[in-house]
Amino acid sequence: MSQYRIVFLGDIVGRPGREAVLAAIPCLQEELQPLFLLANGENSAAGVGITPAIADELFDAGVDAITLGNHAFHKREIVPYLDSGRPIVRPANMPIEVPGNGWVIVEKADVKLAIVNLCGRTFLDGYNDPFAEFERIVGTLPTRHVFVDFHAEATSEKQAFGFGADGRVTAVVGTHTHVPTADETVLEGGTAYISDVGMCGPYPSVLGMDKDVILRRFRTSLPTRFEVASTSGVICGVVIDVLMDTGRAVAIRRIGGLTSE
Repeated sequence: MSQYRIVFLGDIVGRPGREAVLAAIPCLQEELQPLFLLANGENSAAGVGITPAIADELFDAGVDAITLGNHAFHKREIVPYLDSGRPIVRPANMPIEVPGNGWVIVEKADVKLAIVNLCGRTFLDGYNDPFAEFERIVGTLPTRHVFVDFHAEATSEKQAFGFGADGRVTAVVGTHTHVPTADETVLEGGTAYISDVGMCGPYPSVLGMDKDVILRRFRTSLPTRFEVASTSGVICGVVIDVLMDTGRAVAIRRIGGLTSE
């Protein structure tokens, strides 16, 4: 039974994250041979938001679709780009008047993959119910191959969403918290799941930000402007193997992360 592969890279943070991703893509393509390469780009512009130039850079490097999150609109110049027809998605559970789309279809080798972006509501304000929005969307998608980037703070909300979507989508991957979790699994219904894939960004850092700045904030409680760390970037992501005929996942594993070198 034929299979294909999805590689998804976690939240790209600032220039170090972009440089790490751009450097890694040729190796990922050669070694893993994914049919689809996806990435979350919502922190790629100086740690907050994304610009058209950065999105184009990622697409030109081989990224097939970009997901976003709660920082989707932090760079105003991205607003018209979201309606340009490029495969970039902002959270679907936003008011209908918001520019852009919450899901997109990319097609390769006769496989139509739907990429859906949703934001959780626990500790994140301003979003409609992601569970209800998912129910509205999933029945309208013209394919059984569905990849969901669930951008949320609470692992409990992510896990609940994963179980709720199991058997109806190919994968539910968590983003936003920038720290990879070790709970990757294929659920009973054939949906690949992980609570958080981690970030592609500078390390050592605190979630991609300069650790000294963050330490000062915790120690003094004074307002502090966060800055992307200037250290070298690492990548974090997952690779998912999928059955071509059913869209069900058969394996998921983490890639990248820190090494002992």
